[in-house]
Amino acid sequence: MNFNFYKYQGTGNDFVILDNRQLTFPKNDTNFIKNICDRRFGIGADGLMLLEDQEGYDFKMVYYNSDGNESSMCGNGGRCLVAFAKKLNIIEKEANFIAVDGPHYAKISHDNVVSLQMIDVKEIKATPDYLFLNTGSPHHIQMVTNIDTFDVKNTGAQIRYSDLYGQVGSNINFVEQVNENEFRLRTYERGGRRRNFILRYGGATAAALALHYNKLATENMVDLLVQGGRLRVTFDVAKNGYKNVFLIGPATYVFEGIIEKK
Repeated sequence: MNFNFYKYQGTGNDFVILDNRQLTFPKNDTNFIKNICDRRFGIGADGLMLLEDQEGYDFKMVYYNSDGNESSMCGNGGRCLVAFAKKLNIIEKEANFIAVDGPHYAKISHDNVVSLQMIDVKEIKATPDYLFLNTGSPHHIQMVTNIDTFDVKNTGAQIRYSDLYGQVGSNINFVEQVNENEFRLRTYERGGRRRNFILRYGGATAAALALHYNKLATENMVDLLVQGGRLRVTFDVAKNGYKNVFLIGPATYVFEGIIEKK
């Protein structure tokens, strides 16, 4: 059976996306999804997403990690799926969709810059060494210096697989301050297996809120410089946590093709 696919990337975080409104894609075939995401033997991607129908919403987002397992919310993936929905003429300038962590609202500009509303964050755990919060996915935030030479892979793996987060794990984000409200970010993505180790572009939303909570960022708008470009996070301070949280950045079409499932 053949499936049409589309490749998108958001600041270098890349995804294979399929229109699954007819529910023909084998969603439980973990090996098939894993092979599609494989960068040597498949198309290559940080994750795979399905766009599906959902009553009361413009569409539903189903997200899989590159290990083939369904995962929690991915902000960069959500932005790319909004751009894909625009390409399919499902939406024009605004979207209301449902994901694993609940409803999301998004706006998309004429040049495919997507502002995606993330969930409200009501709790941030702060320690002298790190902060932890959940933005639809769990995130550990830790300040470092000399981030270009910092050992993200090994340090991230050590924290991710430690007793601190157990089998569930957490995305491990390392941040270095550039200016008052501008920071550099690199992330060790938790994945599902030890060899799915590094996703350099995730964690912007969590990092921005943690930095503001820790008073390293002083405004309600924080810029995160990742290896694929620049992301912006805006938010309002609530009585308990943060609300009206938006992840803003480009979502770019790369190419499309056909996958054959034998």
